[in-house]
Amino acid sequence: MREKQKYILIAGAWPYANGSLHIGHIAGLLPGDVLARYYRAKGEKVCYVSGSDCHGTPVSIRARKENRTPEEISDFYHEEFKECFKKLGFSYDCYSKTSSGGHIRFVKEFHKRLYHSPYVYEKEAPQAYCEGCGTFLADRFVTGKCPKCGESTRGDQCDACGEVLDAEQLQNAVCAVCGKQIVFRASKHLYIALSKLQQELQDFAKERQGGFRKNAAAFTDRYLKEGLRDRALTRDLDWGIEVPKEGYEGKKIYIWAENVLGYLSLSCQASKENGEDFKEFWGPDARHYYVHGKDNIPFHTIILPALLIAEGGGWHLPDDIISSEYLTLEGKKVSTSLNYAIWIKDIVCRFEPDSLRYYLLANGAEKRDGDFSWKGYVTSHNGELLGGYGNFVNRTLSFIVKYLGSRVPEGKEEKEIEERTDSIYASVGKKIERGQFRDAIDEIFALVRFANKYFDSCQPWITRNTDLPACQNTLYNCVQIIASLATVLEPFLPFSSEKVKKWLGLSDKWEKKEILAGYELPTVQVLFQRIDRKVIEEEEEKLKLLTCRGR
Repeated sequence: MREKQKYILIAGAWPYANGSLHIGHIAGLLPGDVLARYYRAKGEKVCYVSGSDCHGTPVSIRARKENRTPEEISDFYHEEFKECFKKLGFSYDCYSKTSSGGHIRFVKEFHKRLYHSPYVYEKEAPQAYCEGCGTFLADRFVTGKCPKCGESTRGDQCDACGEVLDAEQLQNAVCAVCGKQIVFRASKHLYIALSKLQQELQDFAKERQGGFRKNAAAFTDRYLKEGLRDRALTRDLDWGIEVPKEGYEGKKIYIWAENVLGYLSLSCQASKENGEDFKEFWGPDARHYYVHGKDNIPFHTIILPALLIAEGGGWHLPDDIISSEYLTLEGKKVSTSLNYAIWIKDIVCRFEPDSLRYYLLANGAEKRDGDFSWKGYVTSHNGELLGGYGNFVNRTLSFIVKYLGSRVPEGKEEKEIEERTDSIYASVGKKIERGQFRDAIDEIFALVRFANKYFDSCQPWITRNTDLPACQNTLYNCVQIIASLATVLEPFLPFSSEKVKKWLGLSDKWEKKEILAGYELPTVQVLFQRIDRKVIEEEEEKLKLLTCRGR
């Protein structure tokens, strides 16, 4: 009897809709799509959500610079994001935006309940104001020296030491937009008492530590040991969700206190659209994955759980934190301000989506910072993806079409191949569930290398003339390997896997497949196109020019 279906929520971080996506964004978000595709193939109930973060000062500043409204700016990038995710094969059940009516209504109702909890209080506190820009500033748009490590930082979190900050703590604080010294004006706001939630959050982190990546566990432990500080829930901003409380007219819900609630609002929307029970995805038996970069760790291990606990609705707290380290570009930090980046909108039109997915996942920054290099990318594509996997699939199936009448020949699965294909589903599946995507891909491509070695050692191009039964047995076994490879690679390489699955008539289920003798193959195509190595020099030269301009 099959086990009861599990409810899996996969929550991808929400990119700011104030500029285009670059490779670092995608590298941090791709694991979410792998998880969603895997769990669907397992037959579980999956809700995979994310969206564009449309509110806050970053969007307002971009709008002011371009003489457009914040809504126009955020909608423009939201549509661009959707197209990029589509071309890369992201299989969201719901991808929306924080400026959507459904999200706004959900957040307001949540905050109304939150304000009645014993963890929310009102106080007057200083808020950064730039007289040059004529506006209050979100903390991230205040820059100065970190009070902890002394490095230059923004006002919400120090990139150098990871300290979570308030703008008024910075030394020599200035406006990040115009560079002028800021002043602080007293303003009344609502605060969440993280200090009162300290013990509950410590218990939560201890209970869930097995599902946190090492960086998430270390960062969270440090925040908790230093003692949590209360944080403002509201701000004097001109673009955002209005505070649903009398006396707070003109103020907005602070962006960090509403964007993480998008996981709830969108899973609610997706559940309704798919005929699922929203409460099951947030019940005690669900499993939650949160996928993001390491700069978002405290918002998912401290802030989101604090909001969920304080609201008092018995919400399911995060289980697995899939927090990536940073991705550098040719050994240097990606800089959007200097245009030193590889923009997704540009490369998705030039390179195969599975090729980009493979390189970013196989070289994912899971335990330490990763690096994207054009030499590494082209070498990986031509060598591992095309020369290894693509070559094995195409030479096997093309051989059958050309020499064996397009029909899978008679044969018997050899013991070692049977053992390898029997075990790979459980082994790779376990690694995916644990967030070990690089290890999972390594295991799959170990089977690819074995398969190519097996094909070469059996020499079917010779035995088709000298020992036809041996030739047929070789090709039968190779087809069985391909069936397993296409299945376990589908979460990672959905486009090429879909082609192979159609050629072989495979189902989407995460289970071992058998291709019966006599199955007729269609005309097969090359899975991947070779990338000319001159691309390396061309792209490296472009980056050198960007580096020179940025000096």
